[in-house]
Amino acid sequence: MEEVEVMSEETKRRVQSRDRELVVRHNPKSPLAESYRTLRTNIRFLSPDDPLQTIAMTSSTPSEGKSITIANLAISMAQNGQEVIIIDTDLRKPMQHRFFKMTNFAGLSNILTNEIELKEGIRETGVERLKLVSSGSVPPNPSELLSSKKMTEVIEEVEELADIVLLDCPPIIAVSDPMVIANKVDGVILVVASHETEDKALVKAKEMLDKVQANSIGTILTKYPVEESKGYYSGYYHYYG
Repeated sequence: MEEVEVMSEETKRRVQSRDRELVVRHNPKSPLAESYRTLRTNIRFLSPDDPLQTIAMTSSTPSEGKSITIANLAISMAQNGQEVIIIDTDLRKPMQHRFFKMTNFAGLSNILTNEIELKEGIRETGVERLKLVSSGSVPPNPSELLSSKKMTEVIEEVEELADIVLLDCPPIIAVSDPMVIANKVDGVILVVASHETEDKALVKAKEMLDKVQANSIGTILTKYPVEESKGYYSGYYHYYG
């Protein structure tokens, strides 16, 4: 099924504004872009003999920089020669299609309900070696779809098509979806916003991941203030440990 890309001028302007946040693509020599490459390297060395292939990212609360981190990390990995697929599993407030200037008429939710085949939902992003499965139509039962056997099958099939699969999950305290996804992937990364994420929320998020025995492989700190006078890019600065 061929999707027709139809967007209003207002939508195009909004989509374009998110596209400019892909610093690895548009400003590859910036310190911020370099931080994503450092993150890429750190993930690779987590398990050099048995590389992690499916990695989910979540946060404790909304607006911690999770989705833009995934998008830039994915571009960095693709630029390094890896075949990468992003799956947007946030079936409530998806973001990935906006970064890559796409519509979202059909995607993961439509695959899970057998409206389209997986191959129809995997789309080119305009970045070589990077593809995206957007969230698709907003369903009435996101948690049920993500916990289904079909979702497990989708992840297994996508693993055959890519070197690494990155799953963008919604905030874990808000909904149970990330807990459902956690047991279907090789590892989970928790994104934390500097000076914004409350300690109690972070502790609760970690406890929820531990409850489902998720393989928590690390934390990414976002929105760390770095002075431009020191030669760094101010705004988002990402640390992985």
